[in-house]
Amino acid sequence: MQTAVSATNDDRHSTYQKGRLFLVSCLALATAGISAALRANTATDLQRVFFDPIDRAHSAEMIANILGVPFLGFALTIAIGSPLLDYIGMRLLLPLSGVCFAVGMLLMVFATNLASGAGVYDVIWIGAVITGIGWGLVETVINPLIATLNPDSKTARLNTLHAWWPGGLVIGGLLGVGMTKLGLGWEFKLGFVVIPALAVVALCMGLKFPPTERAAAGISMKQMFRELLNPLFFILFASMFLTAATELAPGQWVDFALSRTVHMPGILLLVYVSALMFLMRHFAGPLVHRLSSTGVLWLSCLMGSLGLVALSFANSPVTGLLAATVWGTGVCYMWPTMLATASERFPRGGALLMGLMGTAGTLSIRFVLPLMGSIYDSKKLEIAGGEAAFKALQPGPELDRVLGLAAQASFRDVAILPAILLVVFFGIWMYDRSKGGFRPTKIS
Repeated sequence: MQTAVSATNDDRHSTYQKGRLFLVSCLALATAGISAALRANTATDLQRVFFDPIDRAHSAEMIANILGVPFLGFALTIAIGSPLLDYIGMRLLLPLSGVCFAVGMLLMVFATNLASGAGVYDVIWIGAVITGIGWGLVETVINPLIATLNPDSKTARLNTLHAWWPGGLVIGGLLGVGMTKLGLGWEFKLGFVVIPALAVVALCMGLKFPPTERAAAGISMKQMFRELLNPLFFILFASMFLTAATELAPGQWVDFALSRTVHMPGILLLVYVSALMFLMRHFAGPLVHRLSSTGVLWLSCLMGSLGLVALSFANSPVTGLLAATVWGTGVCYMWPTMLATASERFPRGGALLMGLMGTAGTLSIRFVLPLMGSIYDSKKLEIAGGEAAFKALQPGPELDRVLGLAAQASFRDVAILPAILLVVFFGIWMYDRSKGGFRPTKIS
């Protein structure tokens, strides 16, 4: 029966260029990663050039808002676009993502030409939101697309696809470091994103996209929305808030916060962890086969929590790399495995449930990043002895000490989030084992 089902799926998708569809999906996600890495790499420049003159005491929270607001754009886009995906069409939304990446980054580059003073913050904020919309359009399309084309290997294939998120972070991080070495400013770094963004648009031209798995099976919108009532989906939805915050919020914060404490460019830690994730996600299939997807998530949360604590104590390049290894190993499989888990357990929920999982993840980051910025600002004022004392500090060893301790506190406080999920995923894991192990649900 399984062979017959697989053959039917292969026949249904034989008219589509699966290789090119996978390629453009990987490129679109890599573009999102490049964009995120270059935003993180330019955070210090944006803070120094624009936000310190506005409000030096709270400039870290301001830059954290800029780094976090793309996740809000992502969340709103994927929440609205996912249930409407089969009506609007993948063919329109995926190339539109490339347009949004280009427009958003160009707004940030030319912010000073469009506003002055405090108004520059608003232009940069809008540019960051549009970039987030582009990212949201990418995940609105590619997750149900790859799940549809690979119904019998969703977890493995989605992990391979999502290897290109950290792959994009590696590319963007190395580009950022290289451009700095060449003396190129933050404007060149952000402007580079236009190149892969336009490549996504070009690759989508003339490409035929399939209907989603749910639509192809004739599952109605009413039946799709009915899947929202399943209690287990609510648990997964809430869990996505914490797994995403464990991975993506610290990733956006690492260059800004840890460069002083580990005595190396923090962006290199992000590049290293992203390269580790890129490689490991290609081997998700055997690990899931051995532990199950829920077992993988439990192990990820354990390593993620320990890694964040370790990062908060890292004080050298060696300890920074060791801590980053633990954290990177932990967060490696979180995002794609959460998406695959929702699709495997609730395939009738289609793009809606996968989209809502993405919405949960990015909404959490929208709140967690500013929280890390707020913790950082509060701690630096506390260590310095008050706002007046902090403002009186001049660049030098004492200022570096104060900012380093504040950075470590912001990582340590977030470590509780994945620790909470150890209980949740262990319970689901044991329940599945009591039933003879988990088997993906098939649309009959």
